[in-house]
Amino acid sequence: MSKDLLQEAFALALHDSARAWRHALDRRLKGLGLSQTSWMSIVFLARAETPLTQTELANRLSVEGPTVVAMVDRLQRAGLVRREIAPEDRRIRRVLLTPAGQTVYEEVKHVAGDFRCEMLDGLDTAALRQATNILQRLQRVTEESSR
Repeated sequence: MSKDLLQEAFALALHDSARAWRHALDRRLKGLGLSQTSWMSIVFLARAETPLTQTELANRLSVEGPTVVAMVDRLQRAGLVRREIAPEDRRIRRVLLTPAGQTVYEEVKHVAGDFRCEMLDGLDTAALRQATNILQRLQRVTEESSR
């Protein structure tokens, strides 16, 4: 296989496997009554070192601002998040998990951990480490090239 064809096959496999992974995990999480964007938002909010603004959350989700506003509205009505006005600028809204949101995050983390183990347990540790290194390098290079 030529280098061009190999690179194309890799790019397609990367795209298709990431999409399949998200969809399979989404099916596992349907019982929580959350869309993929909602549970991903909860994960990003829970893992953030400091509270995220709506704009930062939109950027992490790769969605537009109005999309994240509507999604945060739904999560707020469900009692999973709350908005807080930033003291340094009243135009900025930070999004924080409520205790109920933290409970949902723990459930998402548990289901995702079980799923991850099912999918990856049969892989050789060295191969998994190498694949992880390659993907992390691609992420860094991609992020650097988009600046």
